[in-house]
Amino acid sequence: MKIDPASALGNLPPSLRSELVEEFDKITRNYREGRWEASELNGGRLCEIVYSIIAGHLDGDNYPANAKKPSRFKDACERLSNAPTTYSESARLTIPRLLVPLYDVRNRRGVGHVGGEVDANHMDATFVLHTAQWVMAELVRIFHNTDTATASEVVKNLTDRTVPAIWKVGDVSRILDPSMTLADGTLLLLYSELGAQSDKDLAKNLEQDKLGNYRRVLDRLHRTRLIEYDRAKGMAHISPLGEKEVEEKLLP
Repeated sequence: MKIDPASALGNLPPSLRSELVEEFDKITRNYREGRWEASELNGGRLCEIVYSIIAGHLDGDNYPANAKKPSRFKDACERLSNAPTTYSESARLTIPRLLVPLYDVRNRRGVGHVGGEVDANHMDATFVLHTAQWVMAELVRIFHNTDTATASEVVKNLTDRTVPAIWKVGDVSRILDPSMTLADGTLLLLYSELGAQSDKDLAKNLEQDKLGNYRRVLDRLHRTRLIEYDRAKGMAHISPLGEKEVEEKLLP
């Protein structure tokens, strides 16, 4: 069961916490749906929110009501290193240093304005996604007000694999490649989430009305050790062989 990251950021003001989670959700959603430029633009906005949070934290938890863009972003981030060493190195140094190249993707890579060096693309969007995931995980570590187990689960979910070949619509996930086989679609769905998934949810996502017939696909994948499928419990989990299959043959 996935936990909302907002639930583990309770030591942040609600307004900033809401902005942070909303912008992070936009990055992951746009990346998953293949909207590289939108994902990169959201990365720049996330930087401004994270900067506002870290600057407020290092100023004795004196936070602004809402996130604001500092003038001369790089210089502003570098000044955070002057905070007292009683604050964590992650807050003073590591996170601010990561924000600079993340922000530059929007400003210098053909995203934020005309005349950048290259067009928005999958490579840049992937950098934005994974950097944002790491920064979010660090913020949970610094600002969580819940038990360690819950915070750890949130961090694990934040660093989960985000597959751009899948489109989430409400409570269902759709494979964006209509030519993909049922077996490959099953592997891709299992790869995109941590932990096991039920055969009923997989059948729903793959629009398989006859669960009995679809279970035969799961049985075949189980026999080839691409997944572990417990028919009695109706739960399937991708295996290391299945993960390799997805990474080498199915991912863009």
